[in-house]
Amino acid sequence: MIKEHARVVLKSDLPAEGLKAGDVGTVVHIYRDGLAYEVEFTTLEGDTAAVATVETSQVRPVHKREITHARELQTV
Repeated sequence: MIKEHARVVLKSDLPAEGLKAGDVGTVVHIYRDGLAYEVEFTTLEGDTAAVATVETSQVRPVHKREITHARELQTV
């Protein structure tokens, strides 16, 4: 199970929030013993871009050898 404050990677787009697969966020709350997560996504300057509730199947933990890739956030 992914723990609170862990960084996670989106596995699929969340168009309503302007998020794309590959975006990295931080788990801020765990629902129903890990069946869903509240994840905060921030810009590289630390501003909150979105907070989304996602199911376990929509995110994965970051891997040790991954790096962050920048993209411009589209307004919704």
